[in-house]
Amino acid sequence: MKEAVAATHGPDVLGGIGAFAGLLDVSALKEYRRPLLASSTDGVGTKIAIARALDVHDTIGQDLVGMVVDDIVVVGAAPLAMTDYIACGAVVPERIADIVRGIAEGCRLAGRALVGGETAEHPGLMSAEDYDVAGAAVGVVEADDLLGPDRVRQGDVVIGMDASGLHSNGYSLVRAVVSAAGLTLEQPRRGLRPHAGGGAPGAHPHLRRGPAGRARDARTVGAVHALSHVTGGGLAANLARVMPHGLAARVDRALWEPAPVFSRVAGWGSVPRLDLEGTLNMGIGMVALVAQEQADEVLAVLAERGLGARAIGEVVAEESLPEPGHALEHVVAGAKGVEGGAVMLAGQHPGWA
Repeated sequence: MKEAVAATHGPDVLGGIGAFAGLLDVSALKEYRRPLLASSTDGVGTKIAIARALDVHDTIGQDLVGMVVDDIVVVGAAPLAMTDYIACGAVVPERIADIVRGIAEGCRLAGRALVGGETAEHPGLMSAEDYDVAGAAVGVVEADDLLGPDRVRQGDVVIGMDASGLHSNGYSLVRAVVSAAGLTLEQPRRGLRPHAGGGAPGAHPHLRRGPAGRARDARTVGAVHALSHVTGGGLAANLARVMPHGLAARVDRALWEPAPVFSRVAGWGSVPRLDLEGTLNMGIGMVALVAQEQADEVLAVLAERGLGARAIGEVVAEESLPEPGHALEHVVAGAKGVEGGAVMLAGQHPGWA
């Protein structure tokens, strides 16, 4: 475990493992005109039940890093360092080591240091087999480079980046569906190959190839106006968080085909479409709103980085949205407490009835 953590450390990490606080040399921030610190914290939720059922604990940490780091990346920030917290009923050394190795591997893939952590044993409060995992990270962004609703413009292209699978949310629904259908987690299912994005269960695209969602190089400076990390609430609710007042994202489902796992979950549980879309990412793990004239360049950069992506919609005036005239036409606004613009989902995924 110590070796895995140490492997995430570069020359900017001071001290060793076991200190009261992790130390990071941030002298590079002197080069910023107005550096903004971005922070994020999250847990892994009910996926622990699946990890315990399968007795596989060395990938859940990658999921934790993905959740935390994605939330920093989407504001345009570069993650700096991460810490973790594990609470358990009893310390099982091999299991704790697996969890931390997974977190360290996620940090290594993201190019960030795991600079500290805590493992707390809570006998009497948690059973011997219970545990929970959380993490926090900080990043930095130049104030002038901050991404968000203020940059979004009418005519921007909505680019959807492939999810490698279910990613990080919706597992309470998945477990209920599996149970109701009389299935088991261990039983392989024909046709449930990983999405073209691949990766470990729960892994996020940028963990394997750097912060791909930012899609920045000399050709695309200024092209990306906002990014949305598709987590709980699904595509529409999370995209609405970066839409400004008066504008709306019109998204056409016909422009991408979700991986088979999504239709299987829907079928096994007879899950209504809107419930499915309000819970799972439906094949899109991250969304970028980009300037129309640079959309092709952004897509080229993403392709070069090995990440599947495509235009799935456009930004329009909210007042131009038609009234939903079909059960599959759905408008979301004011999601997750953010008072902004709206998102309209329309059309049908290829191959879906």
